[in-house]
Amino acid sequence: MNQRIFIFSTFLLFVIVYVGGCRMAGLWLVKKDDIIHADGIVVLMGSISDRILQAADLYQSGLADLLFIVEVEMDGYEELKARGADIISSSRQAGNTAIALGIPAEKVIILPGGAQSTQQEAMIIREYIANKPEIDTLLLVTSAHHMRRAYMIFKNTLRKSQKDICLYCIPSSYTDFNAKKWWKSKDGIEIVLLEYLKLMNFVLFESRN
Repeated sequence: MNQRIFIFSTFLLFVIVYVGGCRMAGLWLVKKDDIIHADGIVVLMGSISDRILQAADLYQSGLADLLFIVEVEMDGYEELKARGADIISSSRQAGNTAIALGIPAEKVIILPGGAQSTQQEAMIIREYIANKPEIDTLLLVTSAHHMRRAYMIFKNTLRKSQKDICLYCIPSSYTDFNAKKWWKSKDGIEIVLLEYLKLMNFVLFESRN
């Protein structure tokens, strides 16, 4: 355990130095693939507006026939329901927004599971498509700065699938993140440093689970 802590600390120091001195660090986070026709679009939860807008654009362009959203856990949600509060989950809000933007309701598939992380979202998607031979190509949509890490998590998770799955990254063009000049704003610095910290945690710990 001490060795792992040492490795983590050393890697953290390296990343902080690298990010602080490398203006290209923001661009690396925004992984983007050429767009092809796929069987479905996976929209990750978190920021709803920029991600759903991108997914709607892809659907309206005829690049996929289905939209997948994983139900995420909301603290206190069940208690609110138990007390009679009429509240809609963030995943349902995302689904309703997609429908409002023109995606047919029958094409919006919300998968239950109460995911607490991107990794759990990936696992739920993997289980859902495991026995669906017609689904083997996915467009992964998330906020621009979250794209690289999301791709790494999904690729690692989908490797454990019983079939080959092609995954293409589509970072939202509606994300308010300046990848080229991230270091010029407080928000940009916080976003980049946090993403690299989470990437380290994934590489050193979560990817082995």
